[in-house]
Amino acid sequence: MGHCNASASIQLVSLIILSGILSLETIKLGFCNDDHNVGCIDIERKALLKLKQGLTDPSDRLSSWVGEDCCKWSGVGCNNITGRVNMLDLRNRFSDGLNGYRSIEHAFGGEINPSLLVFKDLDYLDLSMNYFGGVQLPSFIGSLEKLKYLNLSGASFGGIIPTILEISLGCFILILYLNLEGVNLAKTTSYWLPTVNMLPSLVELHLPSCGLSILPFTLPSINFTSLLVLDLSMNGFNCPLPPWLFNLTKLDMLDLTYNSMIGELPDSLGYLKSLRYLKLSVNSFQGSIPKRLEI
Repeated sequence: MGHCNASASIQLVSLIILSGILSLETIKLGFCNDDHNVGCIDIERKALLKLKQGLTDPSDRLSSWVGEDCCKWSGVGCNNITGRVNMLDLRNRFSDGLNGYRSIEHAFGGEINPSLLVFKDLDYLDLSMNYFGGVQLPSFIGSLEKLKYLNLSGASFGGIIPTILEISLGCFILILYLNLEGVNLAKTTSYWLPTVNMLPSLVELHLPSCGLSILPFTLPSINFTSLLVLDLSMNGFNCPLPPWLFNLTKLDMLDLTYNSMIGELPDSLGYLKSLRYLKLSVNSFQGSIPKRLEI
């Protein structure tokens, strides 16, 4: 197996989310509303309050987290039949007004309470663009096996990704969208790709600025062929394009910018006939784009 070595980059890149990849119907999120008599389950309401207690909330974004029906709380989604929480969307959507990056004044901080494990039906978790100030990424997130959408990008979690999460990434067999931008994956560098290869439903994978230093040149088999978006930018890979890449024939977007990749651009790139966005800048490739990809 060939691979490439490089130093980690700590820069962050903007999220690129292509429309139509993940619809609410696809991930089957329901919200409790006045048309249904089902309210949230008491044990889950209490778990949300524990989660709230562990967070710092400088702009009082969780002011709606009062009352008995947690399904009506901001950022909380429930199955409208069972009343169980299946979505937590706590993304910081406020920008600083200058460069479009997160506003610290509106960012959650503190710690993620293990009460998160109470939500057995949770399939959508977004903690992105908050500021956890170097707090260790909780290992128990790896136990949320029903997740279909996980976004931890730009949340300033510290340390190196916990061993349990490294292992459990392969247990997210239902996951469609995975964004770990800026999370330190340095310790996973020799086996991150075989782990990702165990996620057959994966549609979008974003791993920019993750400290990855090895890009395996071969894989014995390719299982994550549902992939439409692959972002491996800012990891400093120093190798040619690996042959397994050309088996991802559904790819719509490929971002390898700000690496140190080398070699000729092979004609095999032309196998990616669905590709609309190809980003290869700030590398050391030679040659030209294959004619089959030219516009």
